[in-house]
Order: sequence, then C-alpha cells, then structure tokens
Amino acid sequence: MSRKTPEEWFAEYSVCHQNRANKVIHWVCVPAIAASLIGMLWSIPFPWVTAPAALNWAAFVIALCMIFYIRLSLRLALGMAVWASAVLGAIIGYESMTGGTVLVPSVIVFVAAWFGQFVGHKLEGKRPAFFQDLQFLLIGPAWVLDAFYRRIGIRR
Repeated sequence: MSRKTPEEWFAEYSVCHQNRANKVIHWVCVPAIAASLIGMLWSIPFPWVTAPAALNWAAFVIALCMIFYIRLSLRLALGMAVWASAVLGAIIGYESMTGGTVLVPSVIVFVAAWFGQFVGHKLEGKRPAFFQDLQFLLIGPAWVLDAFYRRIGIRR
C-alpha cells in the first residue's frame, strides 16, 4: 500500500473546499481548532507529573502528530513544529500572566471554530472531508500551512 503524497492529500481535501468563503473560514478556524485542542490537552493532568512540565498530553499528542507530518513532508513537518511550539509558548505565557488555565478559553474557541467550520461547509454544500477519512483532521492544518507557504513563496 503506497502512501499519498501531500499533493494527493491536498487535492482530495480541496474537493470539499472550493467556495472562497469556506476557504477563508477554514484558514481561520482550522488553526483555531488545532490550537484550542492543544490547550485542552495541556489542561489534562499527565500521570506521574506533579507540576506543569514539558511532559503532558499536549506534547504527547503533538509528538504523535509529528510522525504523520514527517512522513508527509519534512518542510510541512518543520512548519507544523514551529507552529505547535508557538502555540505551546502562548499557552505557557497565558497561564503565567493570568495564573489560570487555558481550559475554558480553549473550549470556547474549540466550539466556536467548529461552528464556523460547519457554517463554511453549509456554504460549500459539501460535507467535511474528515467524514470520508479521519486523517483529514491532520491534513487540514497542513493544508492551511501549505497555503501560507505558497503565499510567501516557499515550495513544499
């Protein structure tokens, strides 16, 4: 069984993302969903760790996702690693500034961004790609990153 190339994944994903409004919604909501998911995972205590540390559920899931991205494309994996690091930095900064956790804001952003996604697909008139294959939940952020790369002149 051969692996799909990024071009093949993005071509399949793009079938459900032709409407301009839906694309814009996705460019905003996909990163928001991913960041809020990282925030929610960050908030779940990791076994055997008593204080906030680099070893937590968010880092664990990011590491698993990075395996997928590395197999997909090293350039995309690098971009996803930089982005995930920035999200983790923002989470740590938020928690140190407020003294609170990111759980509530993460849940609010997660729900609002998913609502936006479904509005986008209603405008598109097509179901989200992840109904076809759950791997599209990982392709969405890479698709957004690829669009960003193309905008600034970086090739995959």
